[in-house]
Amino acid sequence: MRPLLALVIYFMVVFVGGALFAPWLYWFGQHVMHGFPKITDAAFYRYLDRSFLILALAGIWPLLRALGARSVRDLGVTPPYGQSRKFFGGLLLGFFSLAFVAGIAIAFGGRVFMPDLTAHKVVDAVFSAVVAAAIVAVLEEILFRGGIFGGLRRVIYWPFALFTTSLLWALVHFFQRADIAGQIGWNSGLVLLPRIFDFQTFVPEFFTLTLAGVVLGLAYQRTGNLYLSIGLHAGWVFWEKIYASFTAAAPNAAIWLWGGSKMIDGWLAFLVLVATLMIVKFLPLEKRSPFTISS
Repeated sequence: MRPLLALVIYFMVVFVGGALFAPWLYWFGQHVMHGFPKITDAAFYRYLDRSFLILALAGIWPLLRALGARSVRDLGVTPPYGQSRKFFGGLLLGFFSLAFVAGIAIAFGGRVFMPDLTAHKVVDAVFSAVVAAAIVAVLEEILFRGGIFGGLRRVIYWPFALFTTSLLWALVHFFQRADIAGQIGWNSGLVLLPRIFDFQTFVPEFFTLTLAGVVLGLAYQRTGNLYLSIGLHAGWVFWEKIYASFTAAAPNAAIWLWGGSKMIDGWLAFLVLVATLMIVKFLPLEKRSPFTISS
């Protein structure tokens, strides 16, 4: 099966299949999970998001098989022994790169601290950010860098595989919290599907996310496993969550430069990620063949 055809089928299964699966997941949550109000009271779009994730993870191994992979090492998942320098190096680089963006935006009046911060809110926000960073970084790196990029570079020249994967990764970040009114039917997910994409902040956010995908993919390409890219990704997610929780836009701030609560929807973050790309490109990492996945 050709790699692009395998990808098209994969994304059709994830999005169309997820839209069809979401009502069933919703009904399961309503009828079975009575003791968990956060689940039963969740809006339908959250069930749609979870349906996409479930099918994406379930389909990653068949996709890899179609792209020629044969073991979990082809996902960039290798034994953690001796990988701590890569992980913590990536974590520090991701942490300080967006910390720099946050610091500059606050110092020059682009963002201000929220006035009602309490110790409880700070601890809760930090804990939530750590959990989100760990989960998002691991799942997305396995799926996009280990799975899609790792599979595509087996069959096409790796820079094209890297760019294609980065574009796909950037696009899936444009989901908005659209919801549907009335009773949930079998086709509610299909009705909601065209409304979940929000392209109002397409520029510069799309370019920043694409560049971030290139940085993460290059980290995987140069090291042969996902530890550096997971660390980088976790550092970024942590600061995105903290930035949104602790700061607000200053009056008359230049959102196009500083960005909004996402941080990555301003040109400052793009410029900092250009510098991050140069660091990853020239770090004295282990040399790898462009066509090799396993370590």
